[in-house]
Amino acid sequence: MIKQPPIKALLVLLCVCSSILLFAQTPKNSYAFSVKQAVEYASKNNVQVKNALLNIQVQEQTNRGITAAAYPSLSANIGVVNNINVPTQVVPGDFFGSPGQLVPVQFGVKYSSNALVQLQQLLFDGQVFVGLQARKASIEFAKKNVEVTEEAIKTNIYKIYYQLVVSKTQIDLLDANIVRFEKLKHDVTELYKNGFAEKLDIDKVEVTLINLKTEKQKALNSIETGYVGLKTLMGMPIADVLTLTDKVTDSEIKANALMDSVSYTDRKDYQYLQTVKQLNEFNIKRYKLSALPTVALNGVWGKQAYRRKFTFFEKGDWYNITNIGLNVSIPIFSGFNRDAKIQQSKIELQQTENTIDNLRLNIDSEVETARLKFKSAVETMDFQKKNIELAETVYNQTKKKFEVGTGSNTEINTAQTELKTAQTNYIAALYDAVIAKVDYLKAVGKL
Repeated sequence: MIKQPPIKALLVLLCVCSSILLFAQTPKNSYAFSVKQAVEYASKNNVQVKNALLNIQVQEQTNRGITAAAYPSLSANIGVVNNINVPTQVVPGDFFGSPGQLVPVQFGVKYSSNALVQLQQLLFDGQVFVGLQARKASIEFAKKNVEVTEEAIKTNIYKIYYQLVVSKTQIDLLDANIVRFEKLKHDVTELYKNGFAEKLDIDKVEVTLINLKTEKQKALNSIETGYVGLKTLMGMPIADVLTLTDKVTDSEIKANALMDSVSYTDRKDYQYLQTVKQLNEFNIKRYKLSALPTVALNGVWGKQAYRRKFTFFEKGDWYNITNIGLNVSIPIFSGFNRDAKIQQSKIELQQTENTIDNLRLNIDSEVETARLKFKSAVETMDFQKKNIELAETVYNQTKKKFEVGTGSNTEINTAQTELKTAQTNYIAALYDAVIAKVDYLKAVGKL
């Protein structure tokens, strides 16, 4: 017979398992972020931003390599040679008492060895000289790339963040409608009990109430999906809890929106192209200076030994080797390769300048378009806000008429439909105004 485990042990095991499951399901962290805090979090955790920041470190190491070319280099070399066949030369036999004959003579020994230390110092190289000058611009280029990447992420975060904030207003309106119709259902039910309404009137209100609850659930599902998208964009684990603390009001949308003046240099993409142009100019200079001679200094100090047998670790003579030299390399003709590189770099510079000119036109267009859209969106938002207030007044008056028996169920359903339409239009107008402001601030480089 199998012995059953005691009840107490089962309870303990159940508690332990439950605790493990609850712990596994517990979110790692909870955050309450304003939109600026969300952007700050993304600047540290978004993969694109992190890789762009790493590119700065890559460029720093590249600059170290460029700088290294201007420093002296020191190297050591130890070598051993085994002349299996000692080189043979022939000399006239007159030196050995054999006129008219050629006598073979071996010069050298079977083994030789050397130990050398060599110092090299580049004194002048035009391309290295330009590379040293371009180090700061190269780092600036990498940093501007980070800023452009951050701005793109920032824009998307602003839009998703405020869409979710506006969705809260939508939920509040739906909740108010649900409360309103639950009250109406109660009132119609009481009228029905007293013989002043039909069962059909109750059913119509019930249908509307169910539709409102269904719409709210769809909105909640959409909001949840929006949070997943926002967390992904920020680089936040999906299991973490994120609460949005900012509010959206008409006055906040209108505050400090339109700028009196706009400067191209406020745009990150414009700054980025300016650094590209600067690097193009350095490239032209680099190829031009490659026509100048390259000057290098080198020195060697070491020891050299010769043996008939491999006895280098025993006593024997070691001869000093010491020399110092100056090398000047003068480029004379490279098959027009240098000229081709210079012309290619000039064309690339012209392309960058054309891109900058085109960007100015695009900025002007974006700013003006964004300005007009924002003004229109604000006007529409104000109109829809007044419309929703009017629709609420109409609904309340229609409901009072219905309660005293001078209005019909059709009238109150119509009033409710108009109110719901006004609310939907207001939510859409509110979101459009927020997005229009974000687009405008991005266009003027003030986001």
